[in-house]
Amino acid sequence: MILEVLSSPSLVFLVLLGTALGITVGAIPGLTGAMLISLSLPLTFGMDGQSALAFLVAMYVGSVSGGLITATLLRMPGTPASIITTLDGYPMAQSGRAGRALGLGIGASFIGGILSWIALALVARPIAELSTVLGPWEFFALVLMSLVLVVGVSGKSLTRGALSCALGILCALPGTAPGSGELRLTFGFSAMDDGFKLLPVLIGLFALSRVIATPPQSASEQGKVEGRIVVKLREWKTHWLNLLRSSTIGTGVGILPGIGANIGSLIAYSTSRATSKTPEKFGTGCEEGVVASESANNATVGGALVPLIALGIPGSVIDAILLGAFVIHGLQPGPMLFANEPKIVETIISSYLWANIAMVILMLMSARWISKLARIKHHILIPIVAAFCVLGSYSLANRFFDVWVMIGFGIAGCLLERWRIPLAPFVIGFVLTPLGEDSMVAALMSSGGGWAPLFTRPMSLGFLVVAGLLLFWSLRQRRAISPKAE
Repeated sequence: MILEVLSSPSLVFLVLLGTALGITVGAIPGLTGAMLISLSLPLTFGMDGQSALAFLVAMYVGSVSGGLITATLLRMPGTPASIITTLDGYPMAQSGRAGRALGLGIGASFIGGILSWIALALVARPIAELSTVLGPWEFFALVLMSLVLVVGVSGKSLTRGALSCALGILCALPGTAPGSGELRLTFGFSAMDDGFKLLPVLIGLFALSRVIATPPQSASEQGKVEGRIVVKLREWKTHWLNLLRSSTIGTGVGILPGIGANIGSLIAYSTSRATSKTPEKFGTGCEEGVVASESANNATVGGALVPLIALGIPGSVIDAILLGAFVIHGLQPGPMLFANEPKIVETIISSYLWANIAMVILMLMSARWISKLARIKHHILIPIVAAFCVLGSYSLANRFFDVWVMIGFGIAGCLLERWRIPLAPFVIGFVLTPLGEDSMVAALMSSGGGWAPLFTRPMSLGFLVVAGLLLFWSLRQRRAISPKAE
C-alpha cells in the first residue's frame, strides 16, 4: 500500500504537482483549497480514477499546509485552517523568529499528517467492514447524525447553521423523486429533470463567489524570513507531547462529519493552552501554539478521509468535493469500494502519505519566496479564475444551463457569506440529501411505511443518541473556547 503511488511515475508526478499547486493556492489569501479542487475537477475528466484522486488528495494536503506561510509572515491566513496559527506565528515573526515559526509549523504539519495517515490506514477498512451490517435505517440515521453534527459546529449561530443546511437540502430536491420517479420542483424546465449537478454548484459557491466578493486589494508589506527554517531533531523533544495530543485531536475531529480543520486547530490550541505550564505566553509568540495549531489542522485531513472512503460520508467541505470526484469517475465510496476497487483505496491512502512527504520538502525549499504570492493583485487573478469557472461548468455536460447554475450559486454563495451564513452545512446538506433520501425510501418500504424501526433498531438509535450527545458537547465547547480564540 505504501509503495502504490511510487509504482507509477505518472502518479508520482501528479502527487508532486498537486501538492505544489495546493501550497501555492493555500498561501494566497482569498483563494482556498475548495476553490482549487472544484476548479480542477474538470481537468480530471480525461484521467482514470486512480490518477484523479491522487492528484486531488495531494491538492488537499498542500492547500491546508500552505496557509501557514502568509499567516506567519503577513498575518494573512491563506486558508481558514491557518487562522489560529496567526495568534502566535505572527508575533514570532515580528520578534525576529520568522524562520523558527515556519520551521515549527512545517514540521508540525508533517508530523500531524503522518500520524493521521497511520489512523487512516488502520481504521478505514474496519469501519468499512462494520458498515456492511448496516441496513437502510442505520444509513438514514447516520446521515441524520452527520447533518446534526454539521449544524452543531457551523459557527457561533446555531440558527444560521440550520438555515444553511436546510437550504442545501432544498436545493438537492429538484429532479426525479427516488420513491415515485415523479418530477418535482422543476418548474417546467426540462434541464432540471436531473436536478442541479454537483460540479456547477461547487464551482459557484467556492470559486465564483470569491470572484464576486473579493474587494480591491491594497498593497501589503512583504514579510521577511529571518533565521533558519529547519528545526533540529533534538529541539522537538519539548514538543512531542503537544504534537501527539494535538494530532490525535485533529484526527478525531476530522472523522466527525463537517467540522473541518479550523475547528480542529481551535480545539487543539485551546487544549494546549489549558495544559501548558505557561498559558500566559499564548498569543504573544508561543511555540506551543504554532505546533498545536498546525499539527491539528493537518491531522484533520487524514481523519476526514476515513468516513469518506469507508462510509461515503464527507467529513469536510473539500471531502464533499472529493465525493463529487468519485461520482464523476463512476466510483462509489463506502464498504464496496474496498471489495470492488482496492487499487483506488490503496492509491488514496498512499498518495496522502507521499503528499505529506512532498509537502514538507517543498515548503522547506520554497518558504522564503512563496510569501511573495500574497502580493499578486486580485485584478490579475480574478479574470483567470472567472474563466476557469465558466469552462469547468460548461465542460461537465456541454450545456449553458450548468453555467447559469454556477452563476446563480456564485451569487448565492456571496450573499450567504455576506449574511454570515456558513457554506459548509449547505454543501454537506446538498451532498447527503440524495443518500439520505434513498436510504429513507428503502427503509420505509421495508417496514411498510412505519418509522418505529428508526428508534427500535439498536444501531440506528445509537447514531441518534450519539448525534444528540455530540451536538450538546460541541455547543458547550464552542461557548467555552470561542472567546479564547478572539
